[in-house]
Amino acid sequence: MPDSYKHYSHGIRYNFTQFAHQLFQVFLVGMTIGMMRTVVPALGESEFGVPKNSFMLLTTFVVAFGFVKGTLNFVAGRLSERIGRQKVLLIGWAAAIPIPFMILYAPSWNWIVAATVLLGVNQGLTWSMTQTSKLDLTRPDQRGFVIGLNEFSGYVGLAIAGIITGYMATAYGPRHGLLIFGIAVIALATLLTLLWVKDTLSWAKAEGAKHATGKSIGPIPRYPTNISDKPTTWEVFSLMSWRDKRMAALSQAGLVEKFVDALVWVFYPVFLYRHGLSLASIGWVIGVYGIMWGVSQFFTGKLSDHIGRQMPIVWGMWICGAGVAMMLLGEGVVWWSVSAAITGFGMALLYPNLSAAVSDIAHPNWRGSAIGIYRFWRDLGYGIGALALGIVASLNGVIEQAFWFVAVSMLLSGLVVHIWGEETHPRLNPAPENK
Repeated sequence: MPDSYKHYSHGIRYNFTQFAHQLFQVFLVGMTIGMMRTVVPALGESEFGVPKNSFMLLTTFVVAFGFVKGTLNFVAGRLSERIGRQKVLLIGWAAAIPIPFMILYAPSWNWIVAATVLLGVNQGLTWSMTQTSKLDLTRPDQRGFVIGLNEFSGYVGLAIAGIITGYMATAYGPRHGLLIFGIAVIALATLLTLLWVKDTLSWAKAEGAKHATGKSIGPIPRYPTNISDKPTTWEVFSLMSWRDKRMAALSQAGLVEKFVDALVWVFYPVFLYRHGLSLASIGWVIGVYGIMWGVSQFFTGKLSDHIGRQMPIVWGMWICGAGVAMMLLGEGVVWWSVSAAITGFGMALLYPNLSAAVSDIAHPNWRGSAIGIYRFWRDLGYGIGALALGIVASLNGVIEQAFWFVAVSMLLSGLVVHIWGEETHPRLNPAPENK
């Protein structure tokens, strides 16, 4: 191993200060998307001119977000291996600066769609980098806990932002409330990135050097063997998408689980608003989903470091789908909140562990690219899911059909993981030579 890499130590304890900075960054990333998830969909008709029951038009902003964020995830992973993680993070925050002003001055829904395109750029670059950077800094046996903590922080930020913006929209008006909140979050994140966030690419290179010299400690993961040491973008993309059955199972599950989040983002506020809930109450119901998802990941990521990734992923897909179906089987704030909590818990089981599973069997030399491509497929699910939801709801003008579509999709996708997937944790299922 080159002498230049010998002083890089891996583990949360050794890198706690920088780890904490990255954790707060993803909290702010979550708050940035959270400001768009309560007020904007609920008031699409009254504030931004979306005609009643125009489900396809209503979903356009999430379709745009999904395709843009998915593509930028792909770009971010590859770009970060060339220019570094910190620069990509900073570019992501720069992209977010116009968003609050576009909402303030939006004369039509088209402006909201355009603002959401920038949000997709922001989220694709920033969330990818906070996750990748923390994986660079930590040990393989901490991976589930690290991703769980990352997603915990991000989705708690998302949930809190949804609740706060619901109240701020009531107090200051929807446009000015989002302006004040958005400027404060984006300015703080940009400043912290410039002053305190370090680039972590050297830690990833140091880990790769240890593997190359045989000095890596612990069980060897089941890395794919049908890929070169320094693969091209196409090699990694094809491996993640179909050449490795395990990676393909994880990628499709990531895509389908975003159908749930697209549903929560677009149709939950409309569904609840039509049932007479106030913006503040809608914020709380959707906030329960986000808080349960976020807080539970603090435990479910760590759990998978002990029991493995496969079982939490499969059961998470099925529990999440059941929670979506429950929304239609009762009425009232309490029922909808419980249903949202069950959905959020299912997401907490599957979400960090899909990423952890990809990280388990992606070699450090191309892990950034693998994570980016997995996140490409996963967040493409926003776009594909929102488009499918709009079509399903428009066929007969009944929004409830979209809920059933998502519930069935989650059941089938979980079945694919059960059949195609395998345990990826290197301690529980190491490479053959370590057995």
